[in-house]
Amino acid sequence: MIKPILHEYAPSGNCYKIRLTAALRGVAMERRGYDIIAGETRTPAFLREVNANGRIPVLQIGDRFLPESNAACFYLADGSPLIPADRFARADMLRWMFFEQYNHEPNIATLRFWMAFVGEDALSELQRAQISGKRAAGEAALALMEDQLARTPYFTGDGLTLADIALYAYTHVAGEGGFDLAAYPAVSAWLARVAATPGYIGILD
Repeated sequence: MIKPILHEYAPSGNCYKIRLTAALRGVAMERRGYDIIAGETRTPAFLREVNANGRIPVLQIGDRFLPESNAACFYLADGSPLIPADRFARADMLRWMFFEQYNHEPNIATLRFWMAFVGEDALSELQRAQISGKRAAGEAALALMEDQLARTPYFTGDGLTLADIALYAYTHVAGEGGFDLAAYPAVSAWLARVAATPGYIGILD
């Protein structure tokens, strides 16, 4: 495998999930950091050379660029136990990854970014008006996760998959956005299981 290059903002959970997938697979990556607060992913050079959508993470493989965190995770995990061999389990893994991007990340990750990196006082009037709705939607996502994890140790059953990596990335730092993870004991136990996985790295590693 060509040594991948990760174009990232290190505190981002979306960037972290790619680093965690690579670590669990034993894949070494080069890392190139950008300051999204300073707009470094919106420069003409970045838009032209890395991602015309102006977002990170982007996984670079040779002269090809793969945006979208879950797609990059899938590339790194292909052929490993992180992607189930069973057809239904593989589809179920994708179901949870879609849930992460549609129900979980827009609420839990957004509140974390606003509260921990922007600061509530610096938010626009529109953003402040969205806080209560995003908090309610984030709590609903955590409740759904709690229900599943009360029945299975991981999201697709007995083994860790990309579904767990995708959901772990922002869940384990949800407290930075004001979410009380102590209210979700099955989620908290699952977080501990993921962190105990051989090869695990933290978001600041």
